[in-house]
Amino acid sequence: MKKFSFSLDKVLDYKQQILESVQAEHAAAIAEVQRQEEVLQEAWHGYRAYNEEFCESKKTGLLITEALFYESRLRAMEAKIQQETKQLEKLREIEEQKRSVVIEAKKETASLEKLKEKKLGLYQKAVQKSEEAFIEEFVSNSRAFTHSA
Repeated sequence: MKKFSFSLDKVLDYKQQILESVQAEHAAAIAEVQRQEEVLQEAWHGYRAYNEEFCESKKTGLLITEALFYESRLRAMEAKIQQETKQLEKLREIEEQKRSVVIEAKKETASLEKLKEKKLGLYQKAVQKSEEAFIEEFVSNSRAFTHSA
């Protein structure tokens, strides 16, 4: 029999390339989320440290202009934290979308791979049947030859 060939091999290869591509995009999205989480964490750390400094300065006494400056800076830091939080939420949404695309691509690739396995199994059964038929024919021919001789 001829060698097994899956008629949708090119489609399967294409789907696998797409899967690899979207997996790379998803990995990049995850890296962006992690980077943004670090940025947000640093912003919170800076805010807490500056707020603590403000509280310590209040204990020792400070001018009204200094207090206003501290409060102004703290409000600016809060606005920055809100901005970074919104950016993180956007990046998480993008990552979730990429994850969905990866899942869909995996499903498509898996269904083609299962179909290929099924076709290969049928092919192997046909090969086995063909070999068994050949062996039966060979045995019956050799018996006929020994009886006629």
